[in-house]
This record gives sequence, C-alpha cells and structure tokens, in this order.
Amino acid sequence: MPLQRRLPKFGFKNINRVEYQVVNLSDIQALVEKKELQKVGLAEFVAAGLTSGKELVKVLGNGQLTAKVDVEANAFSKSAEAAIQAAGGTATKI
Repeated sequence: MPLQRRLPKFGFKNINRVEYQVVNLSDIQALVEKKELQKVGLAEFVAAGLTSGKELVKVLGNGQLTAKVDVEANAFSKSAEAAIQAAGGTATKI
C-alpha cells in the first residue's frame, strides 16, 4: 500500500476565517421588552449574557422585531437589516 493511502486524511483550516457570535432578532426583541431600550449595542449584549466582551457579533434575522430600535453590531445578515429598517430602526455596523 503506498504511503499516501496509508496516512490519515485531514482537511484545510482557513486562517482568514472570521468567527462571529450570533444574536437573533428574537433575542433583541426580548431584550428591548425587558429593559425598554431604544438603542442596543455590544455593551447591552454583554450585560444580557448573549455574548462575551471579546467576540464579534453578527445579527441574524431569526424571529420578529416589532420595536423601533437602533442596533449596533459588527455584522448583519440581509434579512436582519431589512427587518430592523422595516420596524423603523437603524442597523449600524461598527
């Protein structure tokens, strides 16, 4: 058996990959209802226990957002950005 067939196979690890901590619109809606916020940013996510302070945050469009709120995060999905703007708020990338 040749050497290349005897050795185990392993994959490629991309060194340029960016890991995001995920926050859904439903999490933001629950946070706004609980604390009656008008602006939600990284500090509010950390205080609520959704992320730690050192992670990048990406907002995804899972759930409903009915409150007019200004959201600050490192990245947004297209559906999340559209839902925030449809509710009357703004999505600001940091």
